[in-house]
Amino acid sequence: MVDNQSGRQSHLISIRGLSKSFSNNGIKIEILKSIDLDLDAGETISIVGASGIGKSTLLHILGTLDRPDSGTFLFQDKDVLLFNGEKLARFRNESIGFVFQFHHLLPEFSAVENTMMPALIRGVSKKEAKESAETILVRVGLKDRLSYRVNKLSGGEQQRVALARALVLKPVILLADEPTGNLDEKNKKRVHDLLLELNQEIGMILVVVTHNMDLASYMSRSVTIMDGHLIKT
Repeated sequence: MVDNQSGRQSHLISIRGLSKSFSNNGIKIEILKSIDLDLDAGETISIVGASGIGKSTLLHILGTLDRPDSGTFLFQDKDVLLFNGEKLARFRNESIGFVFQFHHLLPEFSAVENTMMPALIRGVSKKEAKESAETILVRVGLKDRLSYRVNKLSGGEQQRVALARALVLKPVILLADEPTGNLDEKNKKRVHDLLLELNQEIGMILVVVTHNMDLASYMSRSVTIMDGHLIKT
């Protein structure tokens, strides 16, 4: 998209000069150094590489779960890093889906109840939230586990509940950190296909951090982080 007033290329997400460091025993460790990244609707990208290079740090900043030391994060030309806490939480709920290595499900609730949570937080009616949750759970292969408490599910089934929860509101951007790490080969393929189907159906940006090069190969482009900088792979 081109901004008619400025004539410049306008992206759905545009990150400029993103830097992040941590202190270890008084020593500053720079994880991300002035990273630039543009993402458009329907794009898929994998972030690959060894542990400890900053992949998850970048993902957490993209998800507004962590803040950079400096830089801008434009979403539809608005810098979300300038949002107050309430506006940022609303942006996160309305626009971003998360699937992380540790699924953070509520063990005393069922698969459906866990999956409904983002919709209920948004204010969707309980009936509509349940219907949406059941639909996406069926698509991730859990038709026979809808009413099971998640602490009665296998690790792979729990991961698929977490994926369903992330997708239930059809987010603008899905951020996934090793989304198939606990799945067998059959269900890895099912999840790979589902991610790409939904990416096409709703124009969802898909950003995946993974060591799985098969999953990475599904993405339209792949990058890694080297010495704090983002480079193509």
